[in-house]
Amino acid sequence: MKTGLALCRGVLGLLLVAGPPAVAAVPVAPQTFRQEVAVRLASPDGLAPGGFTRVVCDEDGRVRATDGQAWYEVRAGRIERLSTQTAVGMDLAAEGPAGRQVLQNARGAEGLVLAATSDGLWARRGGSGGWERVLVRDEQGRDWAAGAVLGVALDEVGNWWVAMSSGVACRREDAWRFYTGREGLPYADFTGVATGQGGEVWFGTRRGAVRFDGRDWAYREGPRWLPGNDVRGVAVDREGRAWFATDGGLGAIERRPMTLAEKAAFYEDEIERYIKRTPFGYTSEVGLGAPGDRSQIHYSDSDNDGLWTAMYGAGECFAFGATGRPEFRRRAEQAFEALRFLQQVTQGGPHSPPRGYVARTIRPVEWPDPNVGRLEADRRQQESDRRWKAYEPRWPRSADGRWYWKSDTSSDELDGHYFFHAAYFDLVAGTAEERERVRAVVRELTDHLLAHDYGLMDHDGRPTRWAVFGPQALNDDPDWWVERGLNSLSILSYLAVAEHVTGDPKYGEAARGLITGHGYGANVMNPKVQMGVGSGNQSDDEMAFMCFYNLLRYTKDPVWRERWRFAFYAYWALEQPEMNPFFNFAFAAHGLGQTYQNPFGSLALDPWAGWHEEALATLRGFPLDRVNWPHRNSHRLDLVPLRPQQAADLASGERTRRAGRVTGRVLPVEERHFGHWNTDPWRLDYGGDGRELASGTVFLLPYYLGLYHGFIAKPE
Repeated sequence: MKTGLALCRGVLGLLLVAGPPAVAAVPVAPQTFRQEVAVRLASPDGLAPGGFTRVVCDEDGRVRATDGQAWYEVRAGRIERLSTQTAVGMDLAAEGPAGRQVLQNARGAEGLVLAATSDGLWARRGGSGGWERVLVRDEQGRDWAAGAVLGVALDEVGNWWVAMSSGVACRREDAWRFYTGREGLPYADFTGVATGQGGEVWFGTRRGAVRFDGRDWAYREGPRWLPGNDVRGVAVDREGRAWFATDGGLGAIERRPMTLAEKAAFYEDEIERYIKRTPFGYTSEVGLGAPGDRSQIHYSDSDNDGLWTAMYGAGECFAFGATGRPEFRRRAEQAFEALRFLQQVTQGGPHSPPRGYVARTIRPVEWPDPNVGRLEADRRQQESDRRWKAYEPRWPRSADGRWYWKSDTSSDELDGHYFFHAAYFDLVAGTAEERERVRAVVRELTDHLLAHDYGLMDHDGRPTRWAVFGPQALNDDPDWWVERGLNSLSILSYLAVAEHVTGDPKYGEAARGLITGHGYGANVMNPKVQMGVGSGNQSDDEMAFMCFYNLLRYTKDPVWRERWRFAFYAYWALEQPEMNPFFNFAFAAHGLGQTYQNPFGSLALDPWAGWHEEALATLRGFPLDRVNWPHRNSHRLDLVPLRPQQAADLASGERTRRAGRVTGRVLPVEERHFGHWNTDPWRLDYGGDGRELASGTVFLLPYYLGLYHGFIAKPE
């Protein structure tokens, strides 16, 4: 036991004394970037069942493809079949040494021709010379091209790019450089190579396409990016678009000049047109009538409509604080009324909880009764989950009979409400009347918690399943050991917000009582039960970051603020490999330029080098298309599995296959799909069906937060 304690102290001391190097002042990120967009073209009538087999782009800007029987050309966004006369001479015979199957040619200056063949890489120089076999040897003398070479291309400065089942080789000035999964290559079942502008290289594979820009590798797989995963041919046009001949048709990927503000406006428009539910504008996901088809929207409630609406609304508050533009005020006001209604709708009906209680969500009574069959299902759930509550109605009716409202409200709902209300009070509520409306909402909710042992009391006279914040549970009940740190953080942040908004010192006194009498200040120092990067309950992370942001912003205790700032730093360090812009900006707002004085010395709390670039990479990388298309990554070469203790759920012991890239980071957002920041980013495969449209809040909240704190340049 003493050995283990000494080890823990040693590791903590190393972190406190050394830590990573501090970073310099943060440059303001520019608005402009290139947004990646998939271009989908309808397949023409008469196309062979197997799809396209080859695509070519000529110097005149024409894009043509063949299915092996006829040639087609892309004209004004359509694929049109060419006449026989037009197509004559297009399918030129491949050049290569006799007796060998040529898979791809590349032609360069001074008559150089390269041939990727079933029997290695061959070259012919000067136009009329003979073919010579090219040895692709590494420093150990191994010839990577001893077998089949699957593709070859020359880039604009004459570098050779050679694709083999063992990886990729690049020849620069007669020296070879090699790329495998260890260098970040995602996949190597190649079908061809094409080079583009600025040294960009595209590789077709049997399971998607791969891009290399000279620094980073990218994997484009699945219907979000391609009409079919079997990429038989790849070519790049003079505009820089990459075209793919696939078993599912012809498609392209282009990168359009865009600003982050324009991207935000795109998501805002989709939220207004498709996402917002009920006249109050609750914001979550919606169903689609057919994959990717927004012409028919199916609305439904979610358990966390209050949380998602609060996070969306908080983003609008930060946007208004940064820009002062009226559309952001209007959206923030709508979000406030939506959250306020979740408090009002619970009162006055036949099953009313104590005043101040907030519902999870609402649904109109015209929809089917959600209580039918629910009690039986709840009783079955209790057999494996002793915290699960079996009672009825779980969905009471409102006093006016117009709404069902969902009870058993969770702690994550409250985290969202308080996060929003603080931002709304500070940044949007400009008049005395507006500010008093916020005070009333926060006062009633917080007084409810104080009156019920820091818990949310439901209409059945019992606390809700997760909204329990009192010391008898968190400190004395072993069943609550996992939630001790996070729920202590939550209630202290609620009380700090309540004192700030209402001006009533009783909330600060209640917080001091929890800190001095029940150890809540120390509880916050260990807010997550975890065993390293990627472990623990991932869904709690966004809750913790909202609460830390508010607690450090509003607490009046300077001593504990400095300690909690270090706890926030330690939490952020655990999450740093996730490249999460919300986490990075929320922590940087409190950590930049700060130090922590501790028994081991002084520690700089600046976020580690790269935090700003990684946050921007994620914001820029988000696909415009928020449909839940499937993604498959578990077959990739560039994965490093999490260790068993990191991949295990400490509460259940369940282990799942989870991994990151060889860089130590999670997969980029372009290569996975998630609706909210509570999704496990170490997952590899995503089984969407294209029938759900997610909100753009995952982009909007961190973008507007970064804008507000000056991490991103304001739009012109």
